[in-house]
Amino acid sequence: MTVLVRLALLAAVLAVWEVAGRAANPLLAVPPSAVLPALRELLLLRSYPDLPASLLLTLREIALAYGLAVAAGLACGFALGMNRLVGRAYGPMLAALYAVPAVVWYPSLMLFFGLDAASKIAFGFLLGFFPVTLAVLAGIRQVNPQLVTVARAYGAGPVRVFASVMVPAMLFTLIGGLRTGLALSVIGVIVGEILGSKRGMGALINHAYGLLRTADYVALVLVTLVLIVGSDAAASLVERRAKRWTE
Repeated sequence: MTVLVRLALLAAVLAVWEVAGRAANPLLAVPPSAVLPALRELLLLRSYPDLPASLLLTLREIALAYGLAVAAGLACGFALGMNRLVGRAYGPMLAALYAVPAVVWYPSLMLFFGLDAASKIAFGFLLGFFPVTLAVLAGIRQVNPQLVTVARAYGAGPVRVFASVMVPAMLFTLIGGLRTGLALSVIGVIVGEILGSKRGMGALINHAYGLLRTADYVALVLVTLVLIVGSDAAASLVERRAKRWTE
């Protein structure tokens, strides 16, 4: 039943899109019937032969940005969570920085790192770092302190306490933060490529948009959307398995 409802909604959206696209200026909007041929040409590497290289570059930037965000977020969250005084002093500052629209940081990153991949990786890292750090900090605060006391009484060090006691207790919160961080890292890299890059999926989207190749632009957006949805779906599966394990 759910599948039928989703298919009906998709059909309705496509129908409205087709009618609106045919009535609009073809330089500004195109119907799905015009996007399908452009998508076929794109996937056959006729309109953009460098699609695989651009996609691989974007994936590599996302992997680096997310890996750095996870490593730094775990370390920072652990440092803040294990020391209550430090956590109370700097935790609200992190939350305030997280509330600032991330796009305001990108011009500074672009000036510092240039227009190459480094600025895109830095922007993806910046977006992914905060949710991971705050998730670790929130997860540590919800751990039963008696469990930590018992572990320390048996001689466990800070790293062992974190790995053996805190991680199982805060796993669901941690996985949620990692999923949010992944989604934001993906968005950060792609938006960074759109705002200023010569390579990558964002650069291809910007190229098609600048030349008013609207059908190619929509086709490239659909390919990028598949990348974003696919990464979030994979993270969702991991989150569900973690939830079943904690229950």
